[in-house]
Amino acid sequence: MTLKLIIGNKNYSSWSLRAWLAIELTGAPYDEERIPLYQADSRSRLLSLSPTGKVPVLQCEDGTLWDSLAIAEYLAERFPEAHLWPLGQTARAHARSACAEMHSGFVPLRSHMPMDLRRQEPLDEVPEEVQADIRRICALWADCRGRFGQDGPFLFGHASIADAFFAPVAARLRSYAVALPEDAEAYVETIYRWPAFQRWYQAAMQETEIIE
Repeated sequence: MTLKLIIGNKNYSSWSLRAWLAIELTGAPYDEERIPLYQADSRSRLLSLSPTGKVPVLQCEDGTLWDSLAIAEYLAERFPEAHLWPLGQTARAHARSACAEMHSGFVPLRSHMPMDLRRQEPLDEVPEEVQADIRRICALWADCRGRFGQDGPFLFGHASIADAFFAPVAARLRSYAVALPEDAEAYVETIYRWPAFQRWYQAAMQETEIIE
């Protein structure tokens, strides 16, 4: 059975982007189904595919997986030769910690700066709790790059699940024109130069659904 990934709008769905980049890292063939969100039938369509009614969803011969981190872990185990996690026990543990923090944290950033790849405009005012999230993200990126990023421009040198999880954050920071330290800005540029991200971005620019 070919892997099938169900995603939402490429312009808006940050969690879909994370799973999509993870599956791209495997190099394996897969099918993609995009279900536009915020439509009258979106919920019913998604509930027919996922117990949570949310994206992303991965369909495979082992069943249906419906959480981005679970999908990433499954892909890492299924395609070990792709090294979706960094090499080295310490680096992998650090990467998992960073992804878990992203998965459960940074709520103010996500609430006030939802992903919108078309946007190129700062907020009128950035709340302090969002500024705190941004400071933490920059510190986390600097720590990963300083300790494990010597062999390449990504957080752990080569592109990994950690970059898949922080790509939507990098996109938010650019979309909302956030002033960043030089090293953080360089990492955002790395994400935007990533060929997989570029393909997603170009597809997002072609979407016609606009959410006001």
